[in-house]
Amino acid sequence: MSLHIFLYGVRVSSTLDSPPVPALDASARTAPRRRTRVLALPEARWALLATVAFLLALPLHFADAPGWTYGPLYAVAYLAGGWEPALEGLRALRGKTLDVDLLMIVAALGAAAIGQVLDGALLIVIFATSGALEALATARTADSVRGLLDLAPAKATRVTADGEESVPVSRLAVGDELLIRPGERIGADGRVLDGTSEADQATITGEPLPVLKTPGDEVFAGTLNGTGALRVRVERDPADSVIARIVTLVEEASRTKAPTQLFIEKVEQRYAVGVVATTLAVFAVPLAFGADLTGALLRAMTFMIVASPCAVVLATMPPLLSAIATAGRHGVLVKSALAMERLGEIDTAALDKTGTLTEGAPEVTAVRPATGSGLDEDALLALAAAAEHPSEHPLARAIVAAARTRDLRLAPACDFTAKPGHGVTATVDGRVVTVGRPDSGLDTDTDTDTDTGTGTGTDVEGGTVVLVERDGAPVGTLVLADRPRADAAETAAGLTALTGTSPVLLTGDNPRAAAQVATATGITDVRASLLPEDKVTAVRELQREGRKVLFVGDGVNDAPALAAAHSGVAMGRAGSDLALETADAVVVRDELAAIPAVVRLSRAARRLVVQNLLVAGTFITVLVLWDLLGHLPLPLGVAGHEGSTVLVGLNGLRLLRESAWHRPDGGRPRSL
Repeated sequence: MSLHIFLYGVRVSSTLDSPPVPALDASARTAPRRRTRVLALPEARWALLATVAFLLALPLHFADAPGWTYGPLYAVAYLAGGWEPALEGLRALRGKTLDVDLLMIVAALGAAAIGQVLDGALLIVIFATSGALEALATARTADSVRGLLDLAPAKATRVTADGEESVPVSRLAVGDELLIRPGERIGADGRVLDGTSEADQATITGEPLPVLKTPGDEVFAGTLNGTGALRVRVERDPADSVIARIVTLVEEASRTKAPTQLFIEKVEQRYAVGVVATTLAVFAVPLAFGADLTGALLRAMTFMIVASPCAVVLATMPPLLSAIATAGRHGVLVKSALAMERLGEIDTAALDKTGTLTEGAPEVTAVRPATGSGLDEDALLALAAAAEHPSEHPLARAIVAAARTRDLRLAPACDFTAKPGHGVTATVDGRVVTVGRPDSGLDTDTDTDTDTGTGTGTDVEGGTVVLVERDGAPVGTLVLADRPRADAAETAAGLTALTGTSPVLLTGDNPRAAAQVATATGITDVRASLLPEDKVTAVRELQREGRKVLFVGDGVNDAPALAAAHSGVAMGRAGSDLALETADAVVVRDELAAIPAVVRLSRAARRLVVQNLLVAGTFITVLVLWDLLGHLPLPLGVAGHEGSTVLVGLNGLRLLRESAWHRPDGGRPRSL
């Protein structure tokens, strides 16, 4: 998206009483960690009950105690661990599909029918434990999503006939009047009724600088109010806000399925029917040749157990769900298992500039005294910073910060005034100093380009130029530009290492601004002055070359490219709602280093899927051949089959560990 030129000098005093802007502490910027307790899951409680009953019955059984002492305990294990999969299996059967759960229950009951009660109970217990592990992975994914709800404003101040009241944002309705104090986030989309302030609405429009808000202007939910207070009428249901839609989309992640999983489920139905048919043959053929009934039935039950594809079914989703949960815990919302799988397939990265590779916040990049002014760079910067010091405008803060970086002394300023759209005026050392728009046409010996963004400022070498005047005479200019993010170069290098090719920079900004950012980040392929459709064309050209493109952006104009790419990632803090909805993943905290990290995580999940399929396939093949060609004891078959299922499930859950997010160099992006 393009870097919009902000109308410099839009600093206002509110017509409403405005308390000081509260500082955001670390806790306000960090979502609290929510973690579902294992026993809060019904699957885990039933599995635990089944396991405890089984473990209590086991020593009594081996001690040859009376059957009435351990029989009821085995019954509890069967019921606790088997009722839910049995119900699911019957529901699937009613829908004319054969479920793996039903195969396991039939095998367990068949084992009990021929006197192998212990073996059937062991099968039930291990099968229930596998289900609990899968439920845990899903719950941990949901934990990450629920924690993100705390990033949205929870309450808003509603103005009533009797005064003010604090109400949950969810209770707001169209037509309500809100009081938005300085530093607060706006709770709902609406229109300003009274007051004047600035709003940081990068989350909606992608503009890197705050926008002046006066009566009649539209404001957006989730955007940050500036130094003034506003009265706002709600014009849209809060349920339709950006953050609400993100959470809704991401909560669906655990209910989506990756292509690998869909393929497995497609094959599973036919495979299950084949297992049933082969089981009947394994039972009937030996029986027809004179085998005893118990032996034939035992072999058939063992075959059904070891041939069932439980481990294969669990091979895919636990790694992908664990990866989604870990990514969410570190501020990357991956919306589905499909999206997580596709992230690991990319071999080319294309990046937007403003709000993606850059902070969307200005800094002083050049100080140019006018010829004959008698000022050097430090004196000019100190003069401008002294005049700007009382202001809270982002450009003013950038100028003051630049002076402090150089350890310059700032003279006291008095008679400070701010004129919206023009700049500030103050008396410094007895001289009237004005900092604002370069209306005088001062020749600063620089080539200038006019950006296509909003406002009337001038873009110089990819930055915004402001004029400094003393007693009405121009004494120099300052150039401010949007700075690259601190981790932009690291991210570009990380993506290059992962894909084997340097990222492509696709931006609507002018070539000079794009070249500056590309130089700072080490990107060599730069395509500037692109309209949204041009970005789509660039992405499709790369894909026609056989590449799988990851596009990273944040603005409305990035949404088409996000949709066209093989995988799309949006920057959450400054991302427009359209970009957030279109992207496959959202970087909530705008930490660019999280992008190569989540790609690595996706590739790790894909490797675990392959490992799991190999483990599951090996166990099934060995156990089936053992049962058909030799004599496989039922307890050993149960232990082997269900052990492989648990092994596959635990292998997938490895990605829940904190180390799964670590970078190869031992570092890691900051977590939520």
